[in-house]
Amino acid sequence: MARDGAIYVCQACGAVHAKWAGQCGACQAWNTLVEETQARPPGALKPSRGRGLGFEDLRSETPEPPRLMTGVAEFDRVCGGGVVPGSAILLAGDPGVGKSTLLLQVTAQAAKAGAKVAYISGEEAVEQIRSRAARMGLADAPVNLAAETSLREILDGLKRDSFDLVIIDSVQTLWSDAHEAGPGSVTQVRACAGELVRLAKRKGVAIVLVGHVTKEGQVAGPRVVEHMVDAVLSFEGERGYPFRILRAGKNRFGATDEIGVFEMGDRGLNEVSNPSALFLGEGGERAAGSVVFAGIEGSRPVLVEVQALVAPSAYGTPRRAVVGWDNGRLAMVLAVLEARCGLGFGDKDVYLNVAGGLRISEPAADLAAAAALVSSALDRPLPQRCVVFGEISLSGEVRAVNRMESRMKEAAKLGFDLALGPAAAAEARVLDVASVSRLAEALERIDDGAFAGGPRGR
Repeated sequence: MARDGAIYVCQACGAVHAKWAGQCGACQAWNTLVEETQARPPGALKPSRGRGLGFEDLRSETPEPPRLMTGVAEFDRVCGGGVVPGSAILLAGDPGVGKSTLLLQVTAQAAKAGAKVAYISGEEAVEQIRSRAARMGLADAPVNLAAETSLREILDGLKRDSFDLVIIDSVQTLWSDAHEAGPGSVTQVRACAGELVRLAKRKGVAIVLVGHVTKEGQVAGPRVVEHMVDAVLSFEGERGYPFRILRAGKNRFGATDEIGVFEMGDRGLNEVSNPSALFLGEGGERAAGSVVFAGIEGSRPVLVEVQALVAPSAYGTPRRAVVGWDNGRLAMVLAVLEARCGLGFGDKDVYLNVAGGLRISEPAADLAAAAALVSSALDRPLPQRCVVFGEISLSGEVRAVNRMESRMKEAAKLGFDLALGPAAAAEARVLDVASVSRLAEALERIDDGAFAGGPRGR
């Protein structure tokens, strides 16, 4: 029987239940209900003596918000050109991916540039942070350090001093004495994040909150925290690869799906200004099943190698393995190849990999994946300096994609001179384009080695 004033809150979605159950009725998660004491309802609002709410005209001009340049160019790019004072940013990532390392570099560079910054950790002692900074060569940066988990102490310290940038690592370790729930619970995370966001807006200080992720890769805690902040950044990286990608999923002051690329080294994270060269393989003859895809990540074009291997199946059920691409889109491409081109994979194992640990989500990679599969199945390598892009419909049509000229300009900058893509790409006159309007035409070109494009214009 529940105690008086007790409620049960789901730690996965934040739904509130009157009694305990093994499964949350809102999100269907198991064993996520935790007992918490219900807060007293607020009293009735007192009559206001003010003049009430004031309104402004939508047509009034508002100047662009100022930006705080941290000195880490890739971080500033993802934030939209710098950090906006008074904004709240949520940074999430897998354990050990380098979130604390990235933010320590950001605070150190910003402090060296003259900004007053504070790094507050609830997971490490001050001595540990100093040791990591010395290892990264940042020991001389004038960064204010503190190790604290009490929200009241943190708020009092931030109200007493004036800062330009504050890092809270992490929001799951904070606790407020106004709530009886334990640190990391839905109630505590929501309350602590809300207080810090209000402080950021009131004092004009930029606050970066570090958030944990679940085993599914989602930001831990209630989704309401993601709605409260101005930007949600995810720091991604495949184990075994030194590359790290900072991606913006939400940004009120910049573009979403923007990426920053880093490489993990002995002295921290190194910025990668040309990610295309990083994600491409070594020079030499390109093997069958290897295709260079000209993609777009945020505002920057990126060339990445897509690898496919088609092999006879040793078991009754063919295997489909994908790394870096959507499993559903692979199934669609295989179905179109079989239904529209007569190339079946029913008795073969199919492996598809995006080299370098990058994950591709745009439909423009359809033709690159199909070309890699056809190249491997027919044992016909594509030309060494050829890039591929295009969207495939269920009818087998190859459709145009956005920013084709930017894709080809990036390829030309790295020495590529041929593109396999939709017919509309030839209008850009940047590369020789082996244009195809249907997937069957691309299959014939790969099989025959007929990649002669039309004349290009510079």
